Amino acid sequence: MKSKLENDFLIIAAVTILLAIIIVSLDSNVMRIILGLPFLLFFPGYTLVAALFPRKGDLDGIERVALSFGLSVAVVPLVGLILNYAWEIKLYPILISLAIFILAMSAVAWYRRRTFPQEERFSVSFNFRFPSWGGQSNVDRVLSVVLVVAILGAIGTLGYVIATPKAGEKFTEFYILGLEGKADWYPSQFVMEGDKVILVRYESEEAFQDKEEEYGRVTLGIVNREHQEATYQVEVRINGEEVKVWLDGEEVEAIGPIVLEHEVKWEQEIGLAPTEIGEGQKVEFVLYKDGELYFEDGGSLHLWIDVKEAS
Repeated sequence: MKSKLENDFLIIAAVTILLAIIIVSLDSNVMRIILGLPFLLFFPGYTLVAALFPRKGDLDGIERVALSFGLSVAVVPLVGLILNYAWEIKLYPILISLAIFILAMSAVAWYRRRTFPQEERFSVSFNFRFPSWGGQSNVDRVLSVVLVVAILGAIGTLGYVIATPKAGEKFTEFYILGLEGKADWYPSQFVMEGDKVILVRYESEEAFQDKEEEYGRVTLGIVNREHQEATYQVEVRINGEEVKVWLDGEEVEAIGPIVLEHEVKWEQEIGLAPTEIGEGQKVEFVLYKDGELYFEDGGSLHLWIDVKEAS
């Protein structure tokens, strides 16, 4: 039995749109993987090959399939390289960029096919024919059975991998940034008048910046990479003593609880102020996850500050 498929671009567009809907509306699931594999490994190359070689006689079927996989492997990293400079390499930017590429190449390929007579246009053909055992030798029969078993085994292995995906490394990103959210300009010196801070000096590799304010400012960040929901809390300590901090203009004793889903980031500017004069004071940011100290060895993020009395 032989059949032709002339609406290949419509099927590709439908699968691409369905994948986008699933990714936007549902959490990670098996359908993402089933639709995502051809979306990444076949569609980009297939549509590009179809745009470059729209006629039936340009390439045979095996060459088209091989080129489709090969060009997909080349196109996807190239799109990622462009995203690295133009946008960002995350799920939605990759999805949008590849979908635009696939749909654009499909439109070009469809237009180029329409410029040729019907009999010259490429279309996907399927030949279904049951093998005849009568004219085969014992060796050919054994090889046919082995081939079928190998294909079924490959399909079963792929299904197992899809159904039981291996979770990646579980960890939490925890970081502090200086002024304007940069890895620089951290508060290094405080000037106190009585029990109040009146001036903060921010230090970079090249210069100092003085600001007349009541507390030093840093940006605190947490990113959940635990593959499940987690609740975080942060304490700020100076010389081992817990101190209050300013969050959204209000003085609080601790930061949190902060509830984050997997791959969700929390970032907020906070204010801190020392309570006594002295040089070489250690400011620690201690992270708790689900009520337990995150760094079991007592490690934490920290800064060193000097506190002087106003002259």
